[in-house]
Formats: sequence, C-alpha cells, structure tokens
Amino acid sequence: MISAPADADLPPRSFTSTCLPLTISWLQFTMTTSIPKAMPFRPCCRGPLITRPRIYRQSSTQSQNWAARPFDVAKDNVAQLAASPRRPLTLADLLKHGRPPLNKEALLASANFTLSLLPARLASRIQALRNLPFIVVSNPHVSKIYHNYLHSLSTLIPYQQRRITTLEEEKQFGDVLADLVHTHTNTIPVLARGFLECKKYVSPADVTSFLDTHLRARIGTRLIAEQHLALHYASQPISDNPSDVTDTPEPKSSIPSNYIGVIDTALQPARIIRLCEDFVGEICELKYGVRPRLKIGGEPEATFAHVPVHVEYIITELLKNAFRATIENGNEREPIEVTIAAAPDVPGNAPPVPGDTDAGFEFDSEYASANENETIGYSAPSSQSITIRIRDRGGGIPPEVLPHIWSYSFTTFSDLDLQGSENSNMDALNTISASGGHLSSIAGLGYGLPLGRAYAEYFGGSIAVQSLWGWGTDVYLTLQGVGRID
Repeated sequence: MISAPADADLPPRSFTSTCLPLTISWLQFTMTTSIPKAMPFRPCCRGPLITRPRIYRQSSTQSQNWAARPFDVAKDNVAQLAASPRRPLTLADLLKHGRPPLNKEALLASANFTLSLLPARLASRIQALRNLPFIVVSNPHVSKIYHNYLHSLSTLIPYQQRRITTLEEEKQFGDVLADLVHTHTNTIPVLARGFLECKKYVSPADVTSFLDTHLRARIGTRLIAEQHLALHYASQPISDNPSDVTDTPEPKSSIPSNYIGVIDTALQPARIIRLCEDFVGEICELKYGVRPRLKIGGEPEATFAHVPVHVEYIITELLKNAFRATIENGNEREPIEVTIAAAPDVPGNAPPVPGDTDAGFEFDSEYASANENETIGYSAPSSQSITIRIRDRGGGIPPEVLPHIWSYSFTTFSDLDLQGSENSNMDALNTISASGGHLSSIAGLGYGLPLGRAYAEYFGGSIAVQSLWGWGTDVYLTLQGVGRID
C-alpha cells in the first residue's frame, strides 16, 4: 500500500469518499513518475514532467520531416523493391557487353542493365539494416550507413523510372554512379566502428552473421557499379551521331588491353604478390626495422581471369599476418614461402556459394554470345582455378584462438579494451599499421581474414588455414577463375 508523504496533511476519515478521485489521480501519477523516496511530493514539479514529452515529440517530428524530404520516394519503395525476386548474377552478366571500347548500343545496354539491378540490391540492404535492434541502428556510425543507402536509392529511383536512351543521359548516370560509389567507399570501417560501439547490445555471433551477409552483398553491388563505370571510361570518346551507331570507337592505345571492365582476363598472381610484398614490407621496415624475405615457387607465370582489386586485398591481408608473425617470433631470417599452383580445367559445375541472391556469382552460358561484335569463349563450367600457399615460421596460431579467426570484430570484441597488450595471442592475426591507404582503413578491427574470405568465396574460391602451434602457419588460398576469355 502506498502512503502519502510524511509532510502531507491526511484528510479526515469522513471526507474519504469526497477525496477519492483526487487520491486515485495522485496514485496514478506516483506510479508512473520516478520520485526519490526522501523527497516529498510537490505539485509544482508536475509542470516540467508534463511538458517534457511534448518537447521530445516536437523535436522528433522536426527531425523526421527534415530526413524525409529527400528520401520520401525511397522510403515508399524500399519494401516493394526489397521483396522483388532477384536471380543470382552470372559471369556473363559482367562480360556480355563485350570488350571495351563499346559502341553506343552496347554502352546504353550496360547502363540500363546496371540500373535494373542496383535499386533492388540497395533496398535489400536497407531492409536488413532496419531489421537490426533499434539501439544498434541509432548508433551514429550505423545510422550514417543506413542514410547513405537510403540516399543512394532515392538518387537512382528517378533514373529507374525511364530507360537511358541517349549518350548524354548515360553520361549523367555515370557521373551520379561515380558519386554513389565514392559515397560508399568507407562503408566497412564506419560500419565496423558502429558495431564496436554497440558490442554490449549485440552478440559477436549476430555481428558475424549480419556482416557476412551484408559485406558479401556489398561486394556484388559495388562490382556491378564499378563494372559499368570501367566500361564507360574505357569507351570514351563516343559519338551520339546516328550515323556512327554501329561504329565502335577506336581504343585509346594500340596495345590490346586484358581488361573487360574491372576484370583482368590475364591476371598474374605472382605480380600482385610482389606488389603486396613491397607494400607490407615497407610498413614492416617502418615499424619493426626489419623486412622478411619472400620466395615465390611453383608456377609463377600462371594467369587466369579475376578481379585484381579482390586478389590484392586478400593477398595483402594474408601477407600482413605472415610478416608480422614471422618478425615477432624472431624468425625474420626465415623466408616466407609462397607457392602458386594452377589447377587443370575439370568438367563440372562450380561449387555453390552460400548466401542469398546478392551473395555470389553463378556460371551460366545463356548470355555467352550477347555481343555479336565480340566473341567471348569460355572454358569448362568449373573454369581454371589457382591455389596459392603462404607458409611462414611465425609460431602458429594458439589453439584457443584458431576457432575464432573468421569472426568479424574478433580482435575488437576480445582485446581492444585490454590496453597495453602488445604481445597478446592475437598479434599474428592483427593488422600491422593504421596507415598506408584504404587497405588499412579497418586496421585493428578484426575484419582482415573474414573479409578476405568473403572476397575469395564470392567467385567460388576459399581460404583454409593449417596451423602448427609452436612452428608456423600454412594458408591455402584458392581463387576460382571467373572465366577464361579467348
């Protein structure tokens, strides 16, 4: 039973029925308002308590109206676009427009094809962010990413409502697309910071599950946009004169290019390994004063078709781990051995890539000859794959750490709060420097290995780790060729 405050005058018993409505009103107020036990009830305090929710609602409405104006169209279309059926992308989707420079018809077809895919993919990511706990989406970093996606969708929807039919419209679309790609450049580090700050409210398993799906979808979305941009820039200048519609523009260089958009059809892993070795080696010299040697064996002349940016990121992350572990274990004189092996083409289907329709590519020959002006021949459906083994003498990975190396933010969830832990068990898995370009923008966030595996698995590849605790680590990177173009 709730009693009146000590300094209040209780009404006489004969007036109980008269004061009953007032007593009930007072009880309702005390039950819904937090009042310190030692503080007597004072009616004058009711003013601010009543007006505070009114001020909050007014502020919320103003903020909502401000954010809704540029995003009205996007908000109305998110659910519909996210629910629209989407088939998995195919290799031919990237290559069907042919080798640049493209003629007008092929370039417009590429623009409209890109525009037909991006809105639904952006809406799917917006819907996934909305499904997160409210306290997570309220984080400034996560909220920034959410509004970036919403802004991108609202920008593309007006273009989607009509087809691109002129080169001027295609140029405008290319400029808008380039701005959107630039806007989403820092999505991963910003999102990582947001989940780091929300680690008390979401479990590491849920973080890994969400980020694995989200980042795999982001790989495909960004690849679609960058593919058209690469074709656009490689096809300039191009005339809008009807008499020149069937004429393919002359290449800017007489040297034939190996690139079809962002895909290098003759990518040499050994060359990328040497470039990544120089980058990581310079960081080691700055931080440790030493630089381990690297030996390449096997088939260093092997080539296949893949996305160079993806391979560069994966190799950089793996070499960071190997170099740092080797130095900190005192074996910098022992060379890091890299072996390249090209697997022969074997008939059969490529292994399926786990995830939703945004997660990976499938191989399909339906569009193999979409452009009659360019003959693109494909190898067997499995395509050629290349396996790269990186062997170091860095002491291996502790058994208690090994099961967690594929978890996003494993470093941050486990060690970031433990300041001064220079020689923790995670040293061999952390990045070496917070500087050095966009490849190090997520340094220390524990995203290197899982994100590298996502890039590898996107085209049906894989990363496997074999650790001999006390001796060293072998990492096997298998990259599935995305098709061999003749």
